[in-house]
Amino acid sequence: MAITTTVIIPSKIAENAQTTQYTSPAGVTTIIDKFTATNYGASTATISVNLVTATDTAGNQNLTVKTLSLVAGQTYTFPEIVGHMIAANGFISTIASAAGTINIRASGRQVA
Repeated sequence: MAITTTVIIPSKIAENAQTTQYTSPAGVTTIIDKFTATNYGASTATISVNLVTATDTAGNQNLTVKTLSLVAGQTYTFPEIVGHMIAANGFISTIASAAGTINIRASGRQVA
């Protein structure tokens, strides 16, 4: 068994449409070690995060964080997500309330 630490979502701006941010590769289970979101905008914005199995789509059934409000300048580290595992071909999906407002990044371990 090989374990690789990696950035699973490089720093990027979260879209204001439901968007797959990371897919665990075939034959790999990914463990989320850190997930951050920073509101660099001038007003409060929200972000939602789904942890989705390979056979599902992003929806209420796999919503892990719903419309978390971040005030301008706030960073949040998502203790609700840290430690969760994503099986092979499962994925992380997010949606922000406004485009060009929230920056996200995640790192973790891939176990093959």
